[in-house]
Amino acid sequence: MKTRYIVSYDICDPKRLRLVHKTMLGYGEPLQYSVFCCDLSASERIMLISDLSPIIDHREDQVMLIDIGPADARGKQSIETIGKRLNTKDLQRRTLIV
Repeated sequence: MKTRYIVSYDICDPKRLRLVHKTMLGYGEPLQYSVFCCDLSASERIMLISDLSPIIDHREDQVMLIDIGPADARGKQSIETIGKRLNTKDLQRRTLIV
């Protein structure tokens, strides 16, 4: 079962920021700059953390994973916007092959 996460990051160095963004594209869909929606299994969540951990500076940077519930239930309904509508058809998970 997959869980929907909102992943947000604050990276202080432009080079690390680009690497984090590139890595995140393999796990979810960008909602806004530095904010992604990711539907992850437990093992995919561990892989995401494992992939991001060596990129970031643990003293300066922050990556936040917010669990908003099962991807096919409450998590699907948990994102609300004001202003420009969120195109939920674009929330198709990408696959990263390494």
